[in-house]
Amino acid sequence: MNSNKALSMLGMAARAGKTVSGEFSVEKAVKQGSALLVLLAEDASDNTKKKFNDMCSYRDIPCLLAADKETLGRAIGKEYRACVAVEDENFAKVISGHL
Repeated sequence: MNSNKALSMLGMAARAGKTVSGEFSVEKAVKQGSALLVLLAEDASDNTKKKFNDMCSYRDIPCLLAADKETLGRAIGKEYRACVAVEDENFAKVISGHL
């Protein structure tokens, strides 16, 4: 369980254009089936956590807690983010392996 490596890989995925962030975009990616892994901030609201956990479990997509909002956002080169979806199979496997 090395969250620093996971966040580093998340940054690489973001630079490769294989991530979407923000609640609306992540929800859209999950519903379209392009999201292969969803990362939630540990300090996201309980409502947000429940919403994405339910949505992902229904569609059989892994949904993991990663870091706080600020750290998650910084990893992808943006401001704070409550959730990020990974849309590449290889990045998703490596990131979930480190978490």
